[in-house]
Amino acid sequence: MKPVAYQLIRQLDLPGVIAGLQTDESCKVIAGGQSLGAMLNLRLARPSTLIDLDGIADLRRAELSGSDLVLGAMVTHARIEDGEVPDVTAGMMPRVARGIAYRAVRNRGTVGGSLCHADPAADWASALAAAGAFCELQGPQGTRAVPAARFMVSAFEPDLQPGEILARIRVPAFGAGARWTYRKHCRKTGEFALAIVAGLRDPARGVERIVFGALDGPPCVIERAGLYDGLAQEAGRLALLDEAGLAGAQRRALHADLLAAAAADMGVRT
Repeated sequence: MKPVAYQLIRQLDLPGVIAGLQTDESCKVIAGGQSLGAMLNLRLARPSTLIDLDGIADLRRAELSGSDLVLGAMVTHARIEDGEVPDVTAGMMPRVARGIAYRAVRNRGTVGGSLCHADPAADWASALAAAGAFCELQGPQGTRAVPAARFMVSAFEPDLQPGEILARIRVPAFGAGARWTYRKHCRKTGEFALAIVAGLRDPARGVERIVFGALDGPPCVIERAGLYDGLAQEAGRLALLDEAGLAGAQRRALHADLLAAAAADMGVRT
């Protein structure tokens, strides 16, 4: 298959992108193109206009703001994997980046593109929800911030209003002594996950959080004090799966195995 005919516009700033999105309702933006490219070829997406974000320098920046990491939406997985981006997550984000698809995909694929594609089985949706990150959106009405845990409204539907674009992701720094986990099950290397468990235990900030991903929609985030204390026993882990609403024998079994491994990552003896 080949895509339908479309006009390609290369913008150099965000105001130009936002104006273009307001002008044409069928217009789409293209970041790394690792998901949209395939959708175009299969004609699952038929935009009249594509706006290329590759030339917008602001979207490629990755810098510290206080102790937080502010990550431009066009930062690639490979830059995080290779240590070109400040790491405020004690190794979590580089570890996640290394496990995404194949190196060719990581060279072009972007964090913002992955989040906006909103595939429930993709890595960053669950990982950044566990990290407590925020998505900073820009549009005709100005700027707003949405927790990464709520940016996916439903499968393949991000929380983007007409004319809005994901500009940056803000990742809070983990505190001293924080422990994290990121576990996923794939049938083979490079495939999307069938199950994801991500988590953060950050005593300095009073955070205990577990995220279940690769579901039918947004990741399920559970956060409360003492969350990890009940994971030493199988009964506690199964109760947490019930709390998350996980149904189906395969889904429960895969997430249960990952949850046991995640508990061990956190220092919980199972």
